[in-house]
Amino acid sequence: MSGGVDSSVAAALLHEQGHDLVGVTLHLWDASGTEQVGRCCAPEDRDDARRTCEALGIPHYVLDEREAFRRHVVEPFLDEYARGRTPIPCVQCNRTVKLVHLAELAARFGATHVATGHYARVIQQDGRARLLRGVDHGKDQSYFLYGLPQDTLARMVFPLGHLVKDQTRAEGRRLGVPNADKPDSQELCFVPDGDILGFVGRQRGGTAPGTFVDEAGRTLGSHGGIEGFTVGQRKGLGIGGGSEKPRYVLRILPAQREVVLGGEEALASSSLHVGGAAWVAGQPPLEPFVGAVRVRYRHEPASARVFPTEEGFRVEFDAPQRAITPGQAAVVYVGDEVIGGGFITEERAIEVQHASA
Repeated sequence: MSGGVDSSVAAALLHEQGHDLVGVTLHLWDASGTEQVGRCCAPEDRDDARRTCEALGIPHYVLDEREAFRRHVVEPFLDEYARGRTPIPCVQCNRTVKLVHLAELAARFGATHVATGHYARVIQQDGRARLLRGVDHGKDQSYFLYGLPQDTLARMVFPLGHLVKDQTRAEGRRLGVPNADKPDSQELCFVPDGDILGFVGRQRGGTAPGTFVDEAGRTLGSHGGIEGFTVGQRKGLGIGGGSEKPRYVLRILPAQREVVLGGEEALASSSLHVGGAAWVAGQPPLEPFVGAVRVRYRHEPASARVFPTEEGFRVEFDAPQRAITPGQAAVVYVGDEVIGGGFITEERAIEVQHASA
């Protein structure tokens, strides 16, 4: 229970159904100052989780997981930005610090299952757990859960998987959940102001400046650190203007501390490569197959052919996709079912364009 409305309503719905519950909040990060407001890492949010448990009449525990969160989530996050990639820490968090860990701890609380407020669904079929998108595709969070192993997924309960967000809030009001009208959080829980460059600088003792270059390698200007940029970014570059054609981040070259800029048309690509794949069934597919692939959380899955490889898989899209970004997760679906996913290691079209730069 993060202290947000979703996990609180999930608990209230299960309580109404007569389940014996224990509320668990993970203390992951120490927020301070204005960063505390509305964040799952803030003391106020832990208080909201406690108040919900008190309203439901269930016990509430806070587990200190700050060391594990830094080791498994924050440090890899910082390392990825230093490599010129854009990480997706929620995937790593769910399969290390949060859900897999909670499933391992469940027996200590006398619990058989772990419930969360994720918008996703799990069904048991053909002797295994199958992960499905939430009914509300606008809030669907199956993208972040592809890495859960079968023994964890089989014990997951997602009470909100069949609801849309407005229904969740309505259920919260009906059930008297104290934080039913609490606003949703939008940024990373440990970077609530969204200033990645500033966060990396504070955590790593500063960032190294570099240059903006065009696709031919010509210098366009300077920047304060590659950690402040991601593929597809247009705003906040601090160069250009006037009637000039808009520039976008096409690629980040960490060794040279260069950010490659160009026109939006250069962001389109029809393929990608993935490493470190995890397959929901526990085993990789034996043959190529047709599915749909999501290349970022707010991306609608796009039709593609998926080719399993020794390291992960390769994707060939039916139509070019915009701003495929190394470090983000690529998640494969067949219909509403999650087949697997992994982290994007390279995006072929941009790789070829800059091979001679």
